[in-house]
Amino acid sequence: MDDGEKQTLSATVAWQSRDFRFYSAARALGTMGAEAQSVGVAWQVYQLTHSALALGYTGLALFLPGLFFVLPAGHVADRYDRRNILLACYFLQLIATGLLLWLTLHGIGSIWVVYGILFLIGTGRCFAGPAASSLVPSLVPREHFVNAVTWGASIFQVSNAIGPMMGGLLFTVALSKLFGGQYASFAGAPLVYCFTIGAFAVYLVLMSLIHPRGAAEKKGFTVETMLAGLRYVAQTRLLLGSISLDLFAVLLGGAASLMPIFASDILHEGPHGLGLLRAMPSLGALLVSLGLLVLPIRRRAGKTMLVCVGIFGAATVVFGLSRNLWLSCAALFVIGASDMISVVVRSSVLQLATPPEMRGRVSSVNWLFLGASNEFGEYESGLTAHWWGAVRAVVIGGIGSMMVTGVWSVFFPALRHADTLTAESLIAVEQQFSSMEPVG
Repeated sequence: MDDGEKQTLSATVAWQSRDFRFYSAARALGTMGAEAQSVGVAWQVYQLTHSALALGYTGLALFLPGLFFVLPAGHVADRYDRRNILLACYFLQLIATGLLLWLTLHGIGSIWVVYGILFLIGTGRCFAGPAASSLVPSLVPREHFVNAVTWGASIFQVSNAIGPMMGGLLFTVALSKLFGGQYASFAGAPLVYCFTIGAFAVYLVLMSLIHPRGAAEKKGFTVETMLAGLRYVAQTRLLLGSISLDLFAVLLGGAASLMPIFASDILHEGPHGLGLLRAMPSLGALLVSLGLLVLPIRRRAGKTMLVCVGIFGAATVVFGLSRNLWLSCAALFVIGASDMISVVVRSSVLQLATPPEMRGRVSSVNWLFLGASNEFGEYESGLTAHWWGAVRAVVIGGIGSMMVTGVWSVFFPALRHADTLTAESLIAVEQQFSSMEPVG
């Protein structure tokens, strides 16, 4: 076997696992359905309200379940079969999407009903997140884990790219022209929700076919065990630094929730433009993730992550100032590409620096931070856009992300000195800095 064949084999070792193949296909469909749904909901809410604050409330409705249930979600992921948890969570999201479809077809009397349904979807995501991230190590051998994480991130980004584009395209499809006037009521948001329901249904079938290795931890429910993940993250500076860096950088720099405003009022594009904008970060992330499969991060992982978060903030500023669709797309492409490297480093640190029996609870803390940076970030962006306007909100947020990167590089030296993405290297760095006060 020559060097080229060995390199190809090493880049695809995770796919030797049957369960990983089924899980990846299920995750791709589930993500595409969820992202298409997000485009449909965002455009529908903005067209009904023309309010940045109303868009922000969609993010808040998705975030609140994570705030309420973060600790129980992690405990459940460590105590019960993680595959069954995912099946239950996606079934709940399928039902909630069915409610959105029914509500849209019969007329939305109050926007607050939509927020209530989004709360149900957020609850499903809250419990699914820790179960999904802590399930992956049981699908592949330990030595293949970083490869599985990188492939998982690639698949997620492909789905993140296709999902919004599907949502934008389906939203503009006029079924009455394709199949006759009797189907006209399904044009727009209802067609998007039908696609999401179908994707979730196939997800449930595929997930029922996997058989993860190892049993979930069977401990009784106590406050002590429930809080263990939160304490572990607080005491592990490498974990705390990487997770909180993502929290504040994306919380300040997130522009996704304001894309309907930019597509409609600033760039003067329709739903297809919104779908294109939503897809650009994922396309950037996809190309980077494919590159990481061939040329993985071998050294200076922490410094690389910090630099990429700074680039993320700078590209966010460019997006906020742009008045050209293609420049906006390019900025979003860079946002996704830089964020992808941060995702791979953070995900690897999260799983490799955490004992297997703690992964569910630690992942639940991570998902709370992710929810705060993404869904609550949407609320923060909507609120600041309501106060200052969409452009100022995005530009100030991007500048804030760059400032956070500089501060974190000083106050979390363990993150700055993280080198190779192996359990032994990460544990050694943590032990080196765990007894030190934060210094530059």
